[in-house]
Amino acid sequence: MDTASAAASIEVQSLPARNRTLRIAVVTETYPPEVNGVALTLARLVEGVRSANHDVQLIRVRRDASDQSDPDDSREILMRGIPIPRYPSLRMGMPARRALTRLWRVDRPDVVHIATEGPLGWSALKAALQLQLPVSSDFRTNFHAYSGYYGIGFLHRPIMAYLRRFHALAHLTLVPTEALRETLEDAGFRGLRVVARGVDTALFSPSARSEQLRAGWGVSGDDLVVCCVGRLAAEKNLQLVIRSWRAIQRVQPRARLLLVGDGPQRQALQAECPDAMFAGQRSGEDLAAHYASSDLFLFPSLTETFGNVTLEAMACGLPVVAFDGAAAQALISSGVNGLRVARGDEQAFVDAAVLLAGEPPRRQAIGARARLKAEESDWASITERFTSELSRLIASRKSLESARALRLARS
Repeated sequence: MDTASAAASIEVQSLPARNRTLRIAVVTETYPPEVNGVALTLARLVEGVRSANHDVQLIRVRRDASDQSDPDDSREILMRGIPIPRYPSLRMGMPARRALTRLWRVDRPDVVHIATEGPLGWSALKAALQLQLPVSSDFRTNFHAYSGYYGIGFLHRPIMAYLRRFHALAHLTLVPTEALRETLEDAGFRGLRVVARGVDTALFSPSARSEQLRAGWGVSGDDLVVCCVGRLAAEKNLQLVIRSWRAIQRVQPRARLLLVGDGPQRQALQAECPDAMFAGQRSGEDLAAHYASSDLFLFPSLTETFGNVTLEAMACGLPVVAFDGAAAQALISSGVNGLRVARGDEQAFVDAAVLLAGEPPRRQAIGARARLKAEESDWASITERFTSELSRLIASRKSLESARALRLARS
């Protein structure tokens, strides 16, 4: 249903009360088939929450005129959006406070969970507070860190101020790592709790390796394939991947570079590296095969809140070289199941990549242990932690309301 129908009469078809535990309104400005970490991990979380017999009302941005809500999902509500500059395939929501207020007066959730901090997210926050609903939020993207990569570093402070204000109004903010929680707390954020990200270890697995795919790349069994997966954009620090690959090539001339993903830098990167392989966006089993058919994963980004590609690569049995932060800091024991280097030390990153490239037995042993670590991050446990945090929030808000009512009665 669209914004107009959300603002008018709404047919509510929720799960039977005896099976339903929580009624959760999830608000997001990105969702599949858009391909990015926020969209994909949020969709998996929604799927897990629904599988646990909770009732999820999904409010997302309509991608284009052909985008229709899932006919099998009467709880999916589409809102207007506009293209994001430099990312025409992505859209951000438009202000919709009145529509959401009317919607939630008719179909009141137990809690509103806001995944993105754009105009739609802000509208959802204000509408929920107006209706005195418990509100949780996600801190999923370091928008303030991106500013330096696009020549707008002067906006770092106002962006950070906006994010701090947004999450201060929410009653709870979920972050994916303990390190990020500490960083945000030092920056003045409060009400932070850690809920990590998960990975589908059945899909992302060493068994997805395809010799047929490798043959299509023109590599033999002993040739090294260096892989990086993600958006081809300035904030991903991809020049460091190229620098590392060139260093590897000096000792292993047949080594190939595989870049999986798309973005505004693709054309420039292809011109710079005509001998690299550009696979474009991949998903599902195809994406898993690209990971597993590689031999070494490089993740040079310094702007991630988590970086789910790190976890996906580990699940596929790949040794990962990454900076000490985000998912790598939470998951990688350096020298055991991957290699972590000090943040910003690019020469150390290159040296680590060359080291693993030149030691196949060590590389394979690290990859095997990476797989074992990834198996600890199943989505079922992540979903349980998420719903537990929301249940705790609902209970605490009810307790505050009861205490307030008691004080008023005594006054």
